Amino acid sequence: MLTFEQKLEIIESFPELTRKDVSMKRVNFHYEESLYDKKIAIYHLHPTGNGFVYVGNLPHYEADKKGFVNVRDFSEKELRSVIADSIDYLSLEPEPPYDKTWMNRDSEKLDLVYEEPFWNVYTGKNLEESFGTFDNAEDYLIDQGFKEKK
Repeated sequence: MLTFEQKLEIIESFPELTRKDVSMKRVNFHYEESLYDKKIAIYHLHPTGNGFVYVGNLPHYEADKKGFVNVRDFSEKELRSVIADSIDYLSLEPEPPYDKTWMNRDSEKLDLVYEEPFWNVYTGKNLEESFGTFDNAEDYLIDQGFKEKK
């Protein structure tokens, strides 16, 4: 396990992060360029080695309900990687709103709606299917004989 000082050194090697000392010797690091209201990338790094990095809903991390992953036992490589992912996540433009109707030859309609983080297919107000990517949702609709209504 990395020491508090080692973690600080790694985190401070990211010039885009701003250190903010908080209570009980804990340290936060903000990403001021965040495209979201969320600015805290590293939360409550403590001299015991405990601390959290914001990863939102990135699928390859087991984050808590607030989007943070505990980095207490992370290696240097893992810590660098999760911090870079956090910065990337906070730098990405959110998906634009998407709510379009698709129709088949029989004039049946389905609505494809992006509701972060899922692409949902509705029949009226009833959820029919849910997908992790637009491409998967689009493939499903095409396979079912639907085309985007222009």
